[in-house]
Amino acid sequence: MDQASQVSSPATAPREKVEKIDVDAVNKKEERSLYKARVKIYPKRATGTFRKLKWLVMAATLAVYYLAPWIRWDRGPNAPDQAILIDFPARRFYFFFIEIWPEEVYYLTGLLIIAALALFLVTSLAGRVWCGYTCPQTVWTDLFIWVERLVEGDRSARIRLDKSPLSFNKVARKVTKHALWLLIGVATGGAWIFYFADAPTLFVDVFTLQAPLVAYSTVAILAGTTYIFGGMMREQVCTFMCPWPRIQGALVDEESLIVSYKDDRGEPRAPFRKNQDWSTRGDCIDCNQCVAVCPMGIDIRDGQQLECIHCALCIDACNDVMARIDRPLNLISYDTYVNHERRAAKEPTQRPRLIRARTVIYSALIAIVGLIMLGALLTRSTLDINILHDRNPLFVPLSDGGVRNGYTIKILNKQHEVRRFKIAVEGLENALVTVVGQEGTSGLEVPADRLAQFRVFVALPAESVPDGREDFDFVVTDLVDGNRAVNDTIFRGPEK
Repeated sequence: MDQASQVSSPATAPREKVEKIDVDAVNKKEERSLYKARVKIYPKRATGTFRKLKWLVMAATLAVYYLAPWIRWDRGPNAPDQAILIDFPARRFYFFFIEIWPEEVYYLTGLLIIAALALFLVTSLAGRVWCGYTCPQTVWTDLFIWVERLVEGDRSARIRLDKSPLSFNKVARKVTKHALWLLIGVATGGAWIFYFADAPTLFVDVFTLQAPLVAYSTVAILAGTTYIFGGMMREQVCTFMCPWPRIQGALVDEESLIVSYKDDRGEPRAPFRKNQDWSTRGDCIDCNQCVAVCPMGIDIRDGQQLECIHCALCIDACNDVMARIDRPLNLISYDTYVNHERRAAKEPTQRPRLIRARTVIYSALIAIVGLIMLGALLTRSTLDINILHDRNPLFVPLSDGGVRNGYTIKILNKQHEVRRFKIAVEGLENALVTVVGQEGTSGLEVPADRLAQFRVFVALPAESVPDGREDFDFVVTDLVDGNRAVNDTIFRGPEK
């Protein structure tokens, strides 16, 4: 429980007292056992710059997640109008004006590469800020803690409630909290399924019990995992399940900004006394406020730990205390290992070097991959063809001495309108091209945003039949805009 200690303010600048909190860093390595039941952490409410930043990031990320499926984007009469849609039945991924087909999965690969490199870059610059601000586990845990604090009160009140005997008030508060957690979990799963179907239609289907079983099962699974991870496991997900804390150690260097305690300034720590001489002691008054606000249950004064997610709430808590006792701020701050070493050697600190070898390499790789993807996107064709040569028979001798080959041609129309095409060959002299079932038509019609398949015969007269095989190209041309696609294949004949 929280216990206030004798921490008063200097006579020259009156301040309210600073409470000393009786709290242990239960999740630090020395206190943690793989075979020990989880010790519940009661994070205290923090106020300050970084807490405000976390609120803004949480609000923005949750708003994007929950609202993005409801954004509309007009693609024409033959296409869905949902801005972001993963359409499995049609095998499409829509993202505003971009439409990705299954054979264009390399775009998604490029996005994943850019995301990974961006994560490496951010980590090399400022440590685990991804974990502290934008990781889904952090965002939803923050939301769950906010609900918990709203229903049960801040740290001291929650501890008292858990230790109190069973009562109507305790049951009511616990039931309300868990009901709200489950509601958030259901909303999280519900928002996820809206990315895979038209959101307004699926929303009505879900509540009228007309949605497919996979929709309900997905909501149930995600509701359960959100409830468990955000409400029950919390810091254990980051400590035991996530591999990133182990990986990020290889991505930071001595110039990376990390949340650090300035032990050269804070030690030796001691309780605050009125009118004391600061020259004989450190600025840390051992109030444990930094430990109380930590959602990971560690003490930043113990040095760098893989459990630390760099949320910087300890900075806000410590700065609040320093302001109350009229001491300089940033006893805990984002700082580099280089500056830590320079202070230990009584040398002046230096500004962090943001431009260095690894950050330049990461930035260059991001730019290169991004430009490659942009170039591919700007030059991508709205027409694609695939040619399959008959396997049996490879060729058919004709009565006049000529030879005929059979092909299956698949034409992919990536536009949202019906198109008509003609088929021709290049590199094969005197070839006669016949499309089965299309004799006398003005062109091969392919529906909007669809794949059409045609049976094609190519015949050569006796004097033009190759010895064994000959390479040539099929050319499919749009009759309206002249857009063409070329695909090479072979013509088979008897070996002479």
